[in-house]
Amino acid sequence: MSGSDMEEKFPRALWVRLIIYIAVGHVFAAFIYFLFEVGAKQ
Repeated sequence: MSGSDMEEKFPRALWVRLIIYIAVGHVFAAFIYFLFEVGAKQ
């Protein structure tokens, strides 16, 4: 009963959006880290 209740609170679209935001956030963080690494070597 609590399982179906949890699914109603968090629809599939919200999970997809959350995963996309996390993936984009990691890519952005890796890009910033890459810029700092390149800047430190020069």
